[in-house]
Amino acid sequence: METIGKYRVVRELGKGATATVYLCDDPDSSRQVAVKVIRFGKDCAAMSRRMRKLFQNEGMVSKRLDHPNIVRVYEAIVEEDFAYLAMEYVDGFSLEEHTRIDRLLPMHRAISIIFKCAMALDSAYRQGIIHRDIKPANIMVAAGDEPKIADFGLALNMNKDMDRDSTFIMGVGSPAYMSPEQIKGYPLNQKTDLYSLGVLLFQLLTGRLPFRANNQATLVYRIINTEAPAVTALKPDLPEGLNAILRRALEKDLYNRYRNGAEMAKDLSAVRYQILDEDETADDTSRFERLRRLEFFTEFENIEIWEVLRVAVWREVEPNVALIREGDRNKFFGIIVSGSVEISIDGKALCRLGASEPVGEVAYLHPSSEQRHATAVTLEPTLFLEINAAALALSSEELVERMRNVLLARLIKRLREVNKIAAAQGMPAVQSATGSLSGGPARPGSGLGLELAPM
Repeated sequence: METIGKYRVVRELGKGATATVYLCDDPDSSRQVAVKVIRFGKDCAAMSRRMRKLFQNEGMVSKRLDHPNIVRVYEAIVEEDFAYLAMEYVDGFSLEEHTRIDRLLPMHRAISIIFKCAMALDSAYRQGIIHRDIKPANIMVAAGDEPKIADFGLALNMNKDMDRDSTFIMGVGSPAYMSPEQIKGYPLNQKTDLYSLGVLLFQLLTGRLPFRANNQATLVYRIINTEAPAVTALKPDLPEGLNAILRRALEKDLYNRYRNGAEMAKDLSAVRYQILDEDETADDTSRFERLRRLEFFTEFENIEIWEVLRVAVWREVEPNVALIREGDRNKFFGIIVSGSVEISIDGKALCRLGASEPVGEVAYLHPSSEQRHATAVTLEPTLFLEINAAALALSSEELVERMRNVLLARLIKRLREVNKIAAAQGMPAVQSATGSLSGGPARPGSGLGLELAPM
């Protein structure tokens, strides 16, 4: 297309299932605009009518909203075969680009963006509008981390009679971000948008959704019936105050959820000002590269190493500090990034471990017992990547399986080394490698007198 109405097309910006967005020059001003075009299908009249209604709704609603963090709409035109919407062009990125574990925004930036979105939704609600489809793809971010909420096509005008409003379509929205009441088809108010915003904040901070499943039916069940994990369980370096904010935003009981966006923004501001506005990205990248070079992580995918960084605590430990003590009961383990650790039992040294070696993995791998049977003490300044078993369990299935497999391989390798040492001090074997007998008849308990006992 060379022109859309009066607008001259510069280039295509993006294409979705129902619409294409173009960057255009506006001949009546010096600005560039984004023009969203929808073509009405001739094969399905019902779908065309629905799309026409949604489009008219977006134009009508968006033109009423005047807020710096909501995409402005300049013109909405509906023709017989197509319709287009001329709106503010946001030269930036979509939040969808920063929901992966390896591409998360620094914490203070994520909180600042959601703070502004909460205030924008509060302003929309005071105009009688709720969005109903808050998700990463519908929030663009311009320079200075200014979010712009877009796509009010599914918005609900609270001032209309719901029984007669044909744009009120039950079940709209993106399932992973939908509130329990939206999934159930209950009447909606502004609290549904705050729930979706809570899901988005959870994802921006942790790189995963609060509720996950392999199919939509299970996902719907979990959204309605289960509680989301604490974000600090998934990412221990997050401020504890975020747990309470997200718990309230994701509250299933409407009476206990945030009443409005301003209330949620107020709590976010209290946490935001506790955080140093320093860019953690360089630090994260440096740590990723360091783990990528460790032999322990050779078989890990890049995305899995980023996941490890999110659930682990990076500890700098002085010499002669006990990481693990005999008799303790816990399930954490860790990887030595640099330095060395001595493992002992009953005050007798067993071995020394260096960089890339796991520490404390036996209690983690044991199916039932958390008791420690050895002590681990640092011998020099040591960088230790500490991983909590509960946090790891909330990570992706791929990471959990990879970690268990690598730890088991290490454990077996160590066991084989111990077997070699034990064999070197044992009696001659009854059966030699060539199959000939040596050393007389078999005697139970020969060798080192080692005896296997059931677990």
